[in-house]
This record gives sequence, C-alpha cells and structure tokens, in this order.
Amino acid sequence: QVQLVESGGGLVQAGGSLRLSCAASGTIFSFNTMGWYRQALGKQRELVAKIFSGRSTNYADSVKGRFTISRDNAKNTVYLQMNSLKAEDTAVYYCNGDLFRRDYWGQGTQVTVSS
Repeated sequence: QVQLVESGGGLVQAGGSLRLSCAASGTIFSFNTMGWYRQALGKQRELVAKIFSGRSTNYADSVKGRFTISRDNAKNTVYLQMNSLKAEDTAVYYCNGDLFRRDYWGQGTQVTVSS
C-alpha cells in the first residue's frame, strides 16, 4: 500500500523557518511529480510548490523567494524549506505525489505562524 507521510510541522514565530518532509513508502518506484499543497481554515486547498521528475519546479507567487522544494529520489522523499514565514502561511500542509498517473496524498501536517 503506497503511503505519503509528512513531518516537520509545528508552531513558529513570524520570520522563522521550518522544514517539512514527506516520505513515500509501499513502492520501489520513484514518484513522477511531487508537490506541497496547503489549506487554511475556511479556504480551499492551494498549490504551494511542485517538483517534477526532472527536478524543475514551480511555486505559488505568495511563496516565491521564501520556500524551496527539493527531492531525494533515492529516499522517495520530498522536502519543503520554508523561510521568512508569515502569519498567512498558517495552514495544514499536504504532500502530493503522482505515481503511474494516480494521485496520492499525505494526511497533512499543521504549520502555525504566530505574529
């Protein structure tokens, strides 16, 4: 059974940093595209960052220059380094992966930024 498990969320002050990790298990194959999404209370889930198998990336405008997505294919893990965090970054962050054209989601990890 393929699973994505996030870790690294927590409470941080505005201006601080956090690093999220998402590890895949249950497969020997590398995911194609992997990404991070977030959902704030009362809002729709939105894309934060995405990284393709060739390691090209794209980011939401709101996080460009502050967040960096990376991946380790050997570990089937994707990371999100979040710097200069703002109160508006507070949300549940979800990992997403595409494996053989099927979407997988993690359970989410809470990130809370206090102002």
